[in-house]
Amino acid sequence: MKAYCIFQEDITDPAGFDAYRKEVMPTLAPFGGKFIVRGGRFTKVEGDMPYGRVVVVEFASREAAEGWYHSPAYQKLVPLRLKASRGSLIIIDGAE
Repeated sequence: MKAYCIFQEDITDPAGFDAYRKEVMPTLAPFGGKFIVRGGRFTKVEGDMPYGRVVVVEFASREAAEGWYHSPAYQKLVPLRLKASRGSLIIIDGAE
């Protein structure tokens, strides 16, 4: 079953976030992760949306998603992301 990492965030330091963005792609490849939503315009139609940006990364399984998140390569980047943005991240199972 596919799994997704869903980030909701506001970028507070664009230059710092660019440093994170440039390094994150190679960390995804060993786990088969791919961006399916990476920012972009959205329309809020119901409820609260506290952040201005949404990112969705797809993985073949929860194990792959959690493996990526906890990998040493990605964990080195987490401080860059946290310093340059504020938001939330969840890992969620897909429907099939």
